Amino acid sequence: MATDRVPHGRLARGSTLGRLAAGQAIREAGTKVAMLGKPEQARRALAERSTLQAAQQMVTVLGGMKGAAMKLGQMLSVLDIDLVPESHRELFRHKLAELRDRAPEFPFSAMRTVIEDDLGRLSAIFADIDETPIAAASIGQVYRARLRDGRTVAVKVKYPGVDEAVHADMRNLKLFAKLWKAVLPSAADAGVLDEIARTIGGELDYPREARNQRRVAQRYRGHPFLTVPDCLGEHCGPNVLVTEFVDGQPFDALRALPAGDRARLGELIYRFYINSLFTDYEFCGDPHPGNMLLAADGRLAFIDFGLYHRMDQVHADFERDCLRAAGQMRGRDLYDAWVGRGIIDPHAGVAVDECLSYVWAAAGWHLLDDEITITPELATGAVILAMDPRAAEFRGMRRQLLPPEHVFSRRADLFTFAALGQLGTTNNWHRIAREWLEGEAPTTEIGRAIGDWRAAC
Repeated sequence: MATDRVPHGRLARGSTLGRLAAGQAIREAGTKVAMLGKPEQARRALAERSTLQAAQQMVTVLGGMKGAAMKLGQMLSVLDIDLVPESHRELFRHKLAELRDRAPEFPFSAMRTVIEDDLGRLSAIFADIDETPIAAASIGQVYRARLRDGRTVAVKVKYPGVDEAVHADMRNLKLFAKLWKAVLPSAADAGVLDEIARTIGGELDYPREARNQRRVAQRYRGHPFLTVPDCLGEHCGPNVLVTEFVDGQPFDALRALPAGDRARLGELIYRFYINSLFTDYEFCGDPHPGNMLLAADGRLAFIDFGLYHRMDQVHADFERDCLRAAGQMRGRDLYDAWVGRGIIDPHAGVAVDECLSYVWAAAGWHLLDDEITITPELATGAVILAMDPRAAEFRGMRRQLLPPEHVFSRRADLFTFAALGQLGTTNNWHRIAREWLEGEAPTTEIGRAIGDWRAAC
């Protein structure tokens, strides 16, 4: 299979032909770099009055949506507000703050009632529990506690009445979709709405989350670089989730680490959120910085498995094939695949080059065989243009129809990119991606160590 990689072999570098090939590949790589993220086009899109109105309407609709509103606020908090034109920045900051600050506040007395309704008397289970929450999730609060056997645990408790509130939110999605329809028609698609409602509603299913977390924790048990706290099923209920406690540094502390450390952590984040989709056909759909901690033993810990997905291999393979086609600049193959899948209408006037440029702007970081430093601006540009492709060269892509089964895998990809942008990390992401793109052996030290660990399991 043909590739567009820059030649690195001694013979290629030493020959005239090799020098010519390398020069051409580098020129092509320069063009591809220019296609990544498209910050200027994203900035122009954000400057449009229609975008400002959409932001205002979003907050209005989400005003009464408790769990869903905060979830959207958490998602948007990874974006770079500085990409918004200065004249509009304060409005966006204000609107996003409204979403992030809509978390309900409940005193511990109310949350204690939820815990005891599920598990019985607190004193029978916990030696002590800190009544001040250590975190606020989109549908609940998290407390630090100590079991009677001495183990320190995290106790995630649903807000009273949140199930009914979120179900009401999901019923209101049709109204939300009408406001988005002018921006991105696929947002109003019934299948997409059903998938969003099913997935967000699934966050309410704590027994399901407990099973998912236990399975993933067992998968990563003994991993040299990653860890997932196990769920203590005997202490869980419909509204309470008790897991092992991770004593670690939050994401903000990781941003201050030296570049080499951030590069290492970036690779681990990539492997956990991206590689798992194409190798295990499972992935965590919530790659938010608040769900990552650097544990005391040096491993990177991942928490919160409410938005955890299994993906049919045929759908993952479709995404892989499309990314491979884009990486090899096979625009016609990409276009034909999208037409065949119903993503674009062959009569909509979407050009082959438009499809290619669109994928490179949104997902080119997987495809370029070169080091890329992911900045907040670069990541935000990718997210905005993928969700709201109003730049001139992507205008036809506004009529794309994203199949429901790809909604959350694409979201996981984009928001992993955004989280890495917050970390400001540098890597040759393509070299890591080739493990799942082409089935190649790992080329990084971390990848080889993980391979040795798996072989020994």
